[in-house]
Amino acid sequence: MSEIIKAEAISRRSAFSLFGKAAAFAIAASATALGISHAEAQTAGMTRRQERRTGRHERREQRRTGRTERREQRRTGTPADTTTTTGTPK
Repeated sequence: MSEIIKAEAISRRSAFSLFGKAAAFAIAASATALGISHAEAQTAGMTRRQERRTGRHERREQRRTGRTERREQRRTGTPADTTTTTGTPK
């Protein structure tokens, strides 16, 4: 404890330099962390989105087929054969 602690005043220029370096480091670190977690979340989100989209397309096709069959049955009085909306057999 025989050492004398000497307080030095920090200049404004060095304070701004230190603050700038700390801010740049914080931005770089947060961007890197967000980039990695965002990419993983995007992949999982894209998978869920594709599953929902596939389900919607299947349900829509079933509704269209059902409407076509009901319409044909009303018009002719006989059940329609199973065809897609393009007129080609399944």
